[in-house]
Amino acid sequence: MRDEDVRSSCWAALEVLTAQFGEDIPYKDGLDRGFNYRGRRVPFLNYQKGIYRAAAQRGPAALSILTSHKSPYDDKVTPDGLVYAYRDGSLDHPDNRALRAAYELQVPIFYFLGTRAWRYQCFHPCFVVADDPAARAVVVSFGKLVGPIDEREPVLLEDPIERRYVVRRVRARMHQARFRGVVLPAYRDRCAVCRLKEVRLLDAAHIVGDLEDRGEAVVENGLSLCSIHHRAFDQHLVGVSPDYKIRVSARLLEDDDGPMLELLKGFHGQSIQLPARTRWRPDRERLAERFERFLAGA
Repeated sequence: MRDEDVRSSCWAALEVLTAQFGEDIPYKDGLDRGFNYRGRRVPFLNYQKGIYRAAAQRGPAALSILTSHKSPYDDKVTPDGLVYAYRDGSLDHPDNRALRAAYELQVPIFYFLGTRAWRYQCFHPCFVVADDPAARAVVVSFGKLVGPIDEREPVLLEDPIERRYVVRRVRARMHQARFRGVVLPAYRDRCAVCRLKEVRLLDAAHIVGDLEDRGEAVVENGLSLCSIHHRAFDQHLVGVSPDYKIRVSARLLEDDDGPMLELLKGFHGQSIQLPARTRWRPDRERLAERFERFLAGA
């Protein structure tokens, strides 16, 4: 038994929650609702155990797996996928059997990544593509949905080149999700420039890019910015000086292109909103490095 009907019901409910909350879905009043399957409520996950098989399932394979926001993950992602450990204890523990059955049956599962306390992003479809009992771990890779929009089917990527490309893309998304999960709360879920509070429109912007020296995914290397100000920051149309002042490029200051631009220009010379904790504030050396690029680009 592959429980396709249970998995389809789970995915349909997750799409509704994503439309309501965005990619970061809260547990309270979100995931804790579970999903409806034949008139009964079924949980999406078990946040205490990680590996989860629902009581409503008839087949043996896990429905979902979870990584807590407190768990490290970068060293567990290989070019082929995410290395996910068995549960402690016997290899024959029901959770380990459910995880290994997902490999044997090649059924799609849901991977929940904790981005901060009680918030999760869901990656789907995922497939267990390797099982290593000696290492007590499996490898979870990422598939895709194919077919008409209302009849999409989860499939495993057979082409190793395409699979590795998707793994790289998902790894970048996981990195950004975790970075966002530490930066936005530091700024009380507001844009540092305009104070916008709609979380679904907020990004964690790197001051120094993550591929550069000192580009670590830490709070002091990030700014909470709305989508517009993030794009302007990346394009060197808006800069932040080492003394935390907002600078708008001379090119924009001299332009006259309607009320939206006038609103943006109005932030020139103002101070950004800073995190309450001093240790979370933007690193001045990183800001100085980035501000030099803004001046050169502006």
